Amino acid sequence: MLKKYIYKILPVISAQAHCDIPCGIYEPTPAKIAAKTALRMTEQLNAFELTKNWDDAHERLHYLNGVNRRIAVKETHAEICKRELAILWSDFFKPEHLAKQPNLHELFWNAEKLCSKVKQDVDEEAAKKLVGAVDEIAKIFYEVKNVPERFDAYKILTDKLY
Repeated sequence: MLKKYIYKILPVISAQAHCDIPCGIYEPTPAKIAAKTALRMTEQLNAFELTKNWDDAHERLHYLNGVNRRIAVKETHAEICKRELAILWSDFFKPEHLAKQPNLHELFWNAEKLCSKVKQDVDEEAAKKLVGAVDEIAKIFYEVKNVPERFDAYKILTDKLY
């Protein structure tokens, strides 16, 4: 009974955001940090030296542990990147943005496919392409928000993470 009364006196307002509260907070930086982390792990995996003594249990386990930890981080962060991109695509960008940026759908689709590729292999080129795709999305994001100058700050912050 109280619930019906409240609904009668309070207006119903619809809103949307990535956390469904809505908070209205959207930012491509978490996707870039995740993509750069996946790239860094890929670089480290490619540079990781094989143990010279497979018969030594400690050396073997040290090597395997190092490789497994980097793979786990790479895959986790590629998935985080994919999730962050999906939030931007499904919750932030609207049909009017697609009208102004006709390649937006393909850009997101390819970026999310790159997230999968980074998880599937130890492919430094794919990881670099993912970082580039996230940057391209970020540039459009800041243009859509009418703050294109923030893209420069985003690049300064995220390009020098390591």
